[in-house]
Amino acid sequence: QVQLVESGGGLVQPGGSLRLSCVASVSIFNINTMGWYRQVQGKQRELVAFTASSGRTTYADAVKGRFTISRDNAKNTVYLQMNTLKPDDTAVYYCYAGTYSAAQYWGQGTQVTVSS
Repeated sequence: QVQLVESGGGLVQPGGSLRLSCVASVSIFNINTMGWYRQVQGKQRELVAFTASSGRTTYADAVKGRFTISRDNAKNTVYLQMNTLKPDDTAVYYCYAGTYSAAQYWGQGTQVTVSS
């Protein structure tokens, strides 16, 4: 079992920045992919970004150039730096972990609200 705990969400004005953190309960050396998804009420959960153990990163088109995902293996933590935030970025953000055995784990979610 892998437990994921997110933090860093909140209310920010358009154009502002936030950094989300996700701490895993196990060494992320044992986790293949870690990433972030987001969900707006009434809509499907969508991929924001993920990073593989190889170092490869992938971003949704909507966040390319504004968001940066990174992982700190020593701290068992994955981050999502979000810059130039827009109202359309408002959502609950979920941390995701995918293991080499194809198991999937999710955090509890953290709310990000972009509003003036």
